[in-house]
Amino acid sequence: MNTNSTCTQSTWTDFLIAEGATIESTGIRFDAPDAGLAPAATVVVPLVNLGIIRSRGEDSAPFLHNLFSNDVKNLSAEGAQWTSFNSPKGRMLASILLWKEADGHALVMSADLQPALLKKLSMYVLRSKVKLADDSAETALVGVSGSDASQVLARAGLAVPAGAMTQAVTGNTRCIRLDDNNFLVALPVTEAPQVFGALLAAGATKAGTAAWQLAMVRAGVPLITVPTQEEFVAQMLNYEIIGGVSFQKGCYPGQEIVARTQYLGKLKKRMYHVRIADGAEPLPGADVFTPEFGDQSAGKLVNVAPSPEGGFEALAVMQTRCAEAGDVHLGSLTGPRLSFLDLPYALP
Repeated sequence: MNTNSTCTQSTWTDFLIAEGATIESTGIRFDAPDAGLAPAATVVVPLVNLGIIRSRGEDSAPFLHNLFSNDVKNLSAEGAQWTSFNSPKGRMLASILLWKEADGHALVMSADLQPALLKKLSMYVLRSKVKLADDSAETALVGVSGSDASQVLARAGLAVPAGAMTQAVTGNTRCIRLDDNNFLVALPVTEAPQVFGALLAAGATKAGTAAWQLAMVRAGVPLITVPTQEEFVAQMLNYEIIGGVSFQKGCYPGQEIVARTQYLGKLKKRMYHVRIADGAEPLPGADVFTPEFGDQSAGKLVNVAPSPEGGFEALAVMQTRCAEAGDVHLGSLTGPRLSFLDLPYALP
């Protein structure tokens, strides 16, 4: 990281601390009670738990297309997509939000994976006319979530994308619409304090990482982190349902396994939205158990967030027949029981 990058990132960090934020290794929280846990609130969240890689050059599209699970070559200039980078065994190494830019593409993933992912992707560059770079010190990521998020963005002077997984640009600020209620804003860190303030003035409430995690849990969008790397094939995370896999494109690492999972046999595991009513906050990667499997794990938690109703909500991958039986417990057969909540999409 160069000195200028350190200074610009520090400006954004100093601003957030002045706003009452505490920045931790796993994200950010504010001193005031987290308004993001109030169901009616539209929140603005500094996404310090995410990292960003920029891919620039004339070969950016074919380079990424040959590595990722989705069709990068045919992504429109206004488009964004979920995609993944997988091991040769088809297990997800990173879940990625990708969008197109004038000189290449941006890749957003969990910050704890970003350094290793950048190093791994760089090994594939060889003679491709593409340059990969850590852009986390130059670009701030901000989440806006809530039923009137689009109105808040408009009142703050930002162009609002019309459809899901599309983007719109206002000056140096890029707004990506994930779904009806959730938006990601990417902008230079030097401009982030001003835009953050405009969003607050437009009616949003500042909130910590937990609020964004809750929004993504309820949206059924998984985020792979270090504890869950190489645990899941894409379909176990419902990734083909949210548009993160193309079955028409050519080969990429793990493609054979992902295709075989789609077309041969019945998928034995799926991701579910669950509630954990009591106990200490569970961690991603924690095992779940059922009477049918005894002391053998029947699945794992993917992402977890505090719930406004108390307890926690989570995305959990587990054996489908265990989910159908409904008797699922966290940590052991005598651990807290999981109850099942709706996802915003139907499972096959």
